[in-house]
Amino acid sequence: MRSVRARAALGATLVVAVALVAAGLAVLLVLRSNLTDRAGLEAEVAAREVAGQLALDVPYARLDLGDEETHPVQVTDERGRVVAVSDDLEAITGTGTARVTPGPTSSTGPGTHDDDDDDDDDVKDADTDDDKRDDDPGRGEVSSDEPEFSNGTATVDGDRADYRFAAVEATTSAGVTLTVHAGAPLAAEQEAVGSVRGAMLAGLPALLLVVAAVTWLVTRRALRPVEGIRRELAAITASQDLGRRVPEPGSRDEIARLARTTNETLSALETSVDRQRRFVADASHELRSPIASLRTQLEVGAAHPELLDLPGAVADTVRLQALAADLLLLARLDAGERPGRAAVDLGALVREEVSQRAGDRIPVEVSVAEGGAVEVSGSRGQLARVIGNLLDNAERHAERSVAVTVRAKGGDVCLEVADDGTGVPPPERERIFERFVRLDDARTRDDGGAGLGLALARDIASRHGGTLTVDTSPRGGAAFTLRLPGRS
Repeated sequence: MRSVRARAALGATLVVAVALVAAGLAVLLVLRSNLTDRAGLEAEVAAREVAGQLALDVPYARLDLGDEETHPVQVTDERGRVVAVSDDLEAITGTGTARVTPGPTSSTGPGTHDDDDDDDDDVKDADTDDDKRDDDPGRGEVSSDEPEFSNGTATVDGDRADYRFAAVEATTSAGVTLTVHAGAPLAAEQEAVGSVRGAMLAGLPALLLVVAAVTWLVTRRALRPVEGIRRELAAITASQDLGRRVPEPGSRDEIARLARTTNETLSALETSVDRQRRFVADASHELRSPIASLRTQLEVGAAHPELLDLPGAVADTVRLQALAADLLLLARLDAGERPGRAAVDLGALVREEVSQRAGDRIPVEVSVAEGGAVEVSGSRGQLARVIGNLLDNAERHAERSVAVTVRAKGGDVCLEVADDGTGVPPPERERIFERFVRLDDARTRDDGGAGLGLALARDIASRHGGTLTVDTSPRGGAAFTLRLPGRS
């Protein structure tokens, strides 16, 4: 079951099968219960009719027991002896006693006497009793309690069938309690339940096949775009062409969102790979020059010691070391290194950085707002690197002065480094933050810079939750503004 379509079809089929079986069982149980209750009601009506006759003291021999095939009747006394049964009743179960032959006392009934009077006298007495029954306070009664129901079988004239029996008690005028068991056939219930069960068993496999086929086709159609995405990704992997994109279906479902997300991921991956390639190429180019210069000087010094330019070799070594440090920091930032959460006083950090530049060509003016909180959270070393890079850039392009201002603004801390140089043209104000970018001849390698300082500064600012932008300063040059969230 490695196919999603197969698993979906199997799962849907199993769910539908369980649901249909449960629903079928419920329908059968309800149908059987209703039909059984109906048969019980018929049996109760038949039993109460006979019980009413017994309450009127009708002799056992003259009881109207109805149709014995439809409603077999068995009457028992308090001792469980059979006193009356339906004609042709040969066997019975489910009524408490299996006997179907009345005992010797059944020749007399609740309305007769044990004497030698002839039948005419008995009829006359019965008629006389009937005339007086309405005024006789001792007449019998039929129990109004809920009858007891049971299932059993009865054999009538050689035919055995299942019945629902109802037991109703009747009390004669003489105080004798008799129990009438009357049955109603369960053939209709059994036939109906059997028909419904047979229809369900016949239709269930066909319905499950339809569900499985429909689920297979629907799942296949739904997953067709996924197969297209898979094939295109396999082709991209084989060709290593990150410029290709997977097809996006026109629907607005999860598959369409998957395709769009995949294409966004491919775009980000392509950008990252291109950036990495340019980075490697630019880093190789930047490293090649100082290494070649240093090697040349060392080879000349080895051949002609008197011609060794030791200060130049030291300068190339220092530049090479700084470039390697920048590349290492960029690699750590690209790897997702998170800055610390220590409290850093940005004003004190600026003063510390400026104090180490006392002998620089351009003096630096520092202004820190009084009374305002200028603390931020982050890495002290990385923030010092940002300040140093901004000061290096400003001093490289300033004419006579560089000013640094630190102030709190709207819950943030703003650090501005302004110079009075030529400034940055508006079209180039975003490009200068790219790696290994130098805008003109004034930003050459000889002036100190490989084009990594501002890129590093913006990356560090971004990872501290801040921004780094450039604008025109009041002095006419460039003004770089570092904005970081203040420490709460």
